[in-house]
Amino acid sequence: MKEYFKGIGKVRYEGPESKKPLAFKHYNPKEKVGRKTMAEHLRFSVVYWHTMKGGGTDPFGPTPVYDRPWDASSDPMQVAEDTMRAAFEFTTKLGVPFWAFHDRDIAPEGSSLKESNERLDKIVRLAKSLQKDTGVRLLWGTSNCFSNARFTHGAGTNPDPHVFAWAAAQIKKAMECTVALGGANYVFWGGREGYSSLLNTDLKHEQEQMACLLHMAVAYKKKLGFKGALLVEPKPKEPTTHQYDYDAATVLGFLRAHDLLDEFSLNIEANHATLAGHSFEHDLSVASAAGRLGSIDANRGNLLLGWDTDQFPTDLYSSTYAMMVVLKQGGLKPGGVNFDAKLRRGSFDVEDLFHAHIGGMDTFARGLKVAQRIIDDGVVGDFVKRRYAGWRRGIGARIMKGQASFQDMEAYVHKSGEATLTSGREEWLENVINGYL
Repeated sequence: MKEYFKGIGKVRYEGPESKKPLAFKHYNPKEKVGRKTMAEHLRFSVVYWHTMKGGGTDPFGPTPVYDRPWDASSDPMQVAEDTMRAAFEFTTKLGVPFWAFHDRDIAPEGSSLKESNERLDKIVRLAKSLQKDTGVRLLWGTSNCFSNARFTHGAGTNPDPHVFAWAAAQIKKAMECTVALGGANYVFWGGREGYSSLLNTDLKHEQEQMACLLHMAVAYKKKLGFKGALLVEPKPKEPTTHQYDYDAATVLGFLRAHDLLDEFSLNIEANHATLAGHSFEHDLSVASAAGRLGSIDANRGNLLLGWDTDQFPTDLYSSTYAMMVVLKQGGLKPGGVNFDAKLRRGSFDVEDLFHAHIGGMDTFARGLKVAQRIIDDGVVGDFVKRRYAGWRRGIGARIMKGQASFQDMEAYVHKSGEATLTSGREEWLENVINGYL
C-alpha cells in the first residue's frame, strides 16, 4: 500500500521534557484525569476539509500552494480514493480516534444528483473498510450546501424552493452516509443561511424555511434509526453579512421558537464565537447552561485580521476555561474536540500537518489537566457558591420558588434597609487561575 507520509512514524507521548518535534509533550491518551482517560475526555477528531483538501488559500491568495501526493491523479475519483487512504494514514499515525467530513470533501460532485450520490457511495464503502482496518471512527458528517453556485442565495433559506429541494436531497444523502459509517453525530452549519441585504430579504420567511428543513431532518433521523446527535453550529457572519445562526444564544432561541430544542444540541467553534464578539468559553457556557452543548470545533482566530482564520489552538487559558465547562457538564460524548483548523499558507510541508495537530492536542491536554485540578481544589467553585448563597435561603429561596411578589420585595427592602456591597474579587480569581498554569 502506498505511503503518503514517508519517514513519519506513529506519534507517541514522550512527556514535557521531550525535545522531539513529532511527539506529544502533554497528551497521553491512557493517562487518567479524574475518572476517565484523556482519550475518553477529549475524543479528538481530524477534519477532512482543511487537513486533506486544504490548498493554503486565503482571501488574498485564491491559488492553492500545497502540493499533496494524494492529489497527483488527473482522475477526480482516483484523487478521492487516494485522499481517503492518505487521511486514514495520517489519522492513524497521529493516534486520533475520530474524523469528520463534508460530503463534497470526500467525493467530487457529479453532473447530476444521481452521479454525485453514486460517487459518494463508492467512497463511503472505501472509508468503511478503512475504519474497520484502523479502528478510527466517524465523529460526525455534514453536507456542503454553500460552495456550489446554486447555493449563492442560501440553501435552506433560499428564495427558490427548487434550491431548497436540492439542499434537502443533499442532506438526506449525507445523513445516510453518516449512518453507514457509524457516525456519532450529524452537524448543520448554515454556510450561506443569512442575508447580505435586508432590501431583498424576507427574514421571517427564510427562518421559517430553515425550521422546515430541520424538522425534515429530525423526521428522517427517526426513519433511519440514527441514534447519534443532531448538532447546529453557530457563526455570526462570513460569507453573508449576517447569519441566522449568529451565536449560541441566537441558535437556542431559534430552536425554542420552532419546537426543535429537544432534537438538537450545539457544536461550538472557538473562532466563530470570537467573530460574534464573545469568548470561546462564553458560547460554550451558554450552550452548556441550556443543556445543549454537544461538541467542540477547536481552533482560534486572529482578531487583527477580522475573518475566520481557523488557526490551530495554542492558547492555554482558552483551553483551560473550555475544559472547565466540559468537565462541569460531565463530558462531551457523543461529541468531541474536532480540529476545524488549517495550516497557514506558508506552512506547506506535509510534516506541518503533524506539528499543528500535536500542538493543538497538547494544548487541550494541558487545559484538561489544569481544569480538573481547579475543579478538584474547589477554590473557584467554592467562591462562586458563597457568592450566590443568599439565593438558597430566606427571601432568595422564596424568589426562586416563585413564592414572592413585588409587594414582598418592597416590604423586604423597607425592613432590611440598604444592601451590602460585596467584592466580586475578579483580579484575585485571575491570580488563582494563573497559579495553576
